[in-house]
Amino acid sequence: MSGSGGLSIQIGVFAALTALIGILTWWKVHGTGSAERSGEGADRELFLAGGGLSWIYVAGSITITNLSTEQLVGMNGNQMFLLAWWELAGFVGLMMLAFVFVPIYYRNQCTTVTELLEQRYNGGAVRTVISLLFLIGNVVIYLPAAVYSGSLFLKSMFGVDWPLLWFAVPMTVLAAIYTITGGLRAVAVMDTFSGIGVLAVALLIVFLALQAIGFDLSGVPAERTTMMGAVDSPIPFHTLFTGMLFIQIFYWSTNQNITQKAMTAPTVREAQRGVIAAAVVRILIIPAIVVIPGVVAYKLFGPLGDQSYGRIVAHVLPGWLSGAFAAMMAAAVVGHTAAILNSSVALYTVDFHNKFVNAATDQWRLAAIASAILMVTTIALVPVFQGAKSIINLLQELNGLLSMPILSTFIAGLLFRNVDARAAIAGLVFGLGCYALHNFVLYKPDTLYPGQTAYQAWGVPALHYIDVMLMVLIASVGVALAVNRLAFGNRAQFIFAKGAAAA
Repeated sequence: MSGSGGLSIQIGVFAALTALIGILTWWKVHGTGSAERSGEGADRELFLAGGGLSWIYVAGSITITNLSTEQLVGMNGNQMFLLAWWELAGFVGLMMLAFVFVPIYYRNQCTTVTELLEQRYNGGAVRTVISLLFLIGNVVIYLPAAVYSGSLFLKSMFGVDWPLLWFAVPMTVLAAIYTITGGLRAVAVMDTFSGIGVLAVALLIVFLALQAIGFDLSGVPAERTTMMGAVDSPIPFHTLFTGMLFIQIFYWSTNQNITQKAMTAPTVREAQRGVIAAAVVRILIIPAIVVIPGVVAYKLFGPLGDQSYGRIVAHVLPGWLSGAFAAMMAAAVVGHTAAILNSSVALYTVDFHNKFVNAATDQWRLAAIASAILMVTTIALVPVFQGAKSIINLLQELNGLLSMPILSTFIAGLLFRNVDARAAIAGLVFGLGCYALHNFVLYKPDTLYPGQTAYQAWGVPALHYIDVMLMVLIASVGVALAVNRLAFGNRAQFIFAKGAAAA
């Protein structure tokens, strides 16, 4: 829809629905009168919603914390079906979260995943290091990337030439307000309300997009419709059986931004129901909505990159409905951003302020100050991402810098006994250095997926970064165990070995 009249309708519907979602969230959260604003229960209310969310809110919060414009814009921006593997493989990570990690987190009464590491290693150094890495990742990568991709989508869909910051600033401010006033309870409720609308309209967009081309994808290059990735593709097929599985385990089972949402239910069983529901959505709905519109956009408009999704939405939806979808997507971006803000504040409060400054007497005030600071840094870093050729590819490669080294500390701590925390940190630092050396020093391609023959250092072809991630994980665990034995004289004991006590 074009013209000032159409734009006015879009923006009017957008503003009305955005306000409605906010009102419904406020009514649901504050109508219960259950939020604890002070005392011993304040931390639990602020960061875990008081442990009072039912499975549907757990599922909604997990889904939207993951599914925001990075996925819809970034994956559709690749304009190829192959990217659906990220979502399909996520089922494995969610099952690990439901049946392995959720019981462990509840049994150990964790607010942050790093508390589990401190208990397993019987020392706080590894907890502090991992928490710092999570915070750096959130502040430098995930928060600005979420707001950038959301702003790019809205700008593309409305068809306006406004600066991205005109979209980024209000969404970031709204995310901070939700975090400051309602804690994780408000974030989870808003995620669920907006998520239902986003998924429904996103499925409609898939149908309308296919209808626009007569359900005929002929003419689209085969590499864009295949699910068997070549070696120089974003996801070579063999990597589904190497690093991909461990990437999913890290993201869904040990990443504070996700696992925190799974710990908001009153019982392990209720949490598991929420995680399983999120996994069902992941399999049945998400793959289609994150790849089909992009491929259709390729047939209709050619290679558009990250502008593909906004362009196809504007093309197939009537103005009033595109305005409604924009409102729900904006709410999803706000909820997604607020969720990461809340996780970041939890990491700072529980792992740093309470340990190294003092035990906060007014947790909500401290959270408000921390959220305001993060809000400013997020807005300031949004322009940095404007040079990215593909936001989702950039995020996945940057994620590898931290994910496998961090996962190695969980593996060494959960599968072995008698491992010194300093040894785990040594393995982490080694893995981080190896990944950075390969991806950012020896091989510096002008594309994010170089292939195995396009770039060489000293005559040796570059490995795909997913393969590198698996190698980094194995090497990090190996170095941790070796340092534990050689430097600290400890003999690690595999917990499933004969005679070993259960974890």
